Amino acid sequence: MSFNEHHFELDVHWTGNQGTGTSGYRDYSRSHNVLADGPGEILGSAARPFRGDAERWNPEQLMLAALAQCHMLSYLHVAVMNNVVVTAYDDHATATLNVNPDGSGELTSATLRPRVSLADESQRALADSLHDQARDVCFIARSVNFPVHHEPESPPA
Repeated sequence: MSFNEHHFELDVHWTGNQGTGTSGYRDYSRSHNVLADGPGEILGSAARPFRGDAERWNPEQLMLAALAQCHMLSYLHVAVMNNVVVTAYDDHATATLNVNPDGSGELTSATLRPRVSLADESQRALADSLHDQARDVCFIARSVNFPVHHEPESPPA
C-alpha cells in the first residue's frame, strides 16, 4: 500500500429477520448494525418512507453526515492554510432524494449551511470564500455524482 492509498473497513449486520425472513415486503424489519473497529456501532435502518425505523440512522442521513463532516474538516484545513482562525463551526445540512417510477432512486443534491465564527470578523469575505476551496479538496464531495451546494450563514450574534 502506498502512502497515498488508504483502505477502510466496516461490517453491516442485518438484525431485521422477524421469523420469516423476507417472505413479504412488510414481513421484515430494515434494522441493521454498522460496526467498525474503533468507533463502535451505528444502529441503522431504512428511511421512514421505506418502512424504516425513525429511531435509527438511515443510509441517506449517513451520506449527508459524511458530506457535512468532510466539508467541515476540509474547511478547517483551508482556514489554517489561509491564516483564518475559526472559533466555532455548525452546519445545518439537507439533501434531496428522488425516487424513480421503477423504485430506484438517487440523491440529487445536498446543501450545506455552515455557520462559522471567526476570531477576526474582518476576515469574513475570505472565510466565506474558503468554502469553495474546501469543496474542491473534500474527499466525499469529490466522490459523489450530485452537486453539493454551500450556503454559508451568519453565526448567531
